[in-house]
Amino acid sequence: MPELTSSYVDSLAPNAAAIKNGQGLVRKKSFIELHQSEDGELLFGKCAGSGKTPYECSVDFIVPDNPVFRCSCPSRQFPCKHALGLLYARVEGQTFSPAPVPEDIASKREKAEKREENKVKQAAEGAEPKPKKINKSALKKKITAQLEGLDMLEKLVLGFVRGGLSTIDRSSMKTIQEQVKQLGNYYLSGAQIELRRFTILMFGGKDQEQNYTYAMEQLSRLHAFIKKGRAYLLARSEDPELALDHESTIDEWLGHAWQLSELKEYGLVKDGAELLQLAFYSFNDMARLEYVDLGYWVDLTAEGGRIHRTVNYRPYKAAKLMREEDSFFEIAVVPQLYTYPGDMNARVRFEAMSPRTVQGPDIERATAQAHRSYAEAVKMVKNQIKNPLSDKLPVMLLHAASLGITESGQYVITDESGSRLALEDIPSLPQGTVHMLPFVPAAAHTDCYLLVMFEHNLDKGRLTAQPLTVIKGEEIIRLLY
Repeated sequence: MPELTSSYVDSLAPNAAAIKNGQGLVRKKSFIELHQSEDGELLFGKCAGSGKTPYECSVDFIVPDNPVFRCSCPSRQFPCKHALGLLYARVEGQTFSPAPVPEDIASKREKAEKREENKVKQAAEGAEPKPKKINKSALKKKITAQLEGLDMLEKLVLGFVRGGLSTIDRSSMKTIQEQVKQLGNYYLSGAQIELRRFTILMFGGKDQEQNYTYAMEQLSRLHAFIKKGRAYLLARSEDPELALDHESTIDEWLGHAWQLSELKEYGLVKDGAELLQLAFYSFNDMARLEYVDLGYWVDLTAEGGRIHRTVNYRPYKAAKLMREEDSFFEIAVVPQLYTYPGDMNARVRFEAMSPRTVQGPDIERATAQAHRSYAEAVKMVKNQIKNPLSDKLPVMLLHAASLGITESGQYVITDESGSRLALEDIPSLPQGTVHMLPFVPAAAHTDCYLLVMFEHNLDKGRLTAQPLTVIKGEEIIRLLY
């Protein structure tokens, strides 16, 4: 069993409400019984509910990094507040009396062990897992439909470009919304999102002139996607293996949702990683119709200064039932780390992890990967954002010989060669952070490290950087929440 801490239990909760409700059960002393197995791998008990019969809940740590939650309550949340409350009760030091493993859980354990034994046996015998069968006829029909959808989208985009954005008024919204829906019928969910993002830029803000600037860039991105998407789909339709592109984000733009088995098939998995989260925030993505939880992490077992990101999507309709991510302040020890196709800040995912306390050497390993030359860092960023289908908000960890403010009141960081980088709030982040810099301790203004997010500010015509986190010694100061 991993070390149970409040932050670890919080990380298992589907959302903030589940955390509050789970802790509330402990405060109200709702647990009638609290037990643990003799080996300590199973926590179980009974919790009073609204009915006469108490709910039976348990948390099974037979696989330490992947706890199994069970409860007799009707909640669709997973884990439910009762299972979480069981863990909070343990964290708070309540007494769990030893008791035999309940018969129903023992039976489920036995079945799980047999499945695992069969997997081990097959691996020992050298039996390869059966490859996933692909219905090539159905896939070719899907590609044909996607190509038709791209043709429709191209006519729409070129019409906007030829007519000019000033000709697009509120009456045009209905036509665009119809096109958005149709793209879903053509299996182009990625393009559907980006076209919806264009409508939000056109009609979703007060600064219409600024909106036009960014909306025009969005049209350029859509046009580039149409060209690259069409070339990719035509080439893939002629490939007898119909292979996915595991080196770029084109399949994601086309709406493909990567499965972990696919990432493993293409070798995009790493055994044994230790991740330190440097920044986290959540936002409402109206184009995706989802809430997004975004975390930026450094892999302490890697080199090269790449910052990974974890992304958790919570669709509006199911947001209350899904796990809501939160800031994580420990080291995540990950048995297998899956990496999605992409450039800088490639998305990563893991099925299981165990937390441990952050120590001084961990911070040293993280900061050792920081970029020390701003000229080289900016070059990498520009190479990233010039690709129209790339992430336009790359994040990097930079070393700063000094963090200061100019006579005009502009905050800047300076590298060891004397090159400066201005720090400003960027439009794409949900909140500013520069106003937090005066509260950073003076000792952290020299020989420090900053996690910054870059964006090409189209109105100003230059690259801008917003600080997310300041690191000095063993202290990590998060500016964005």
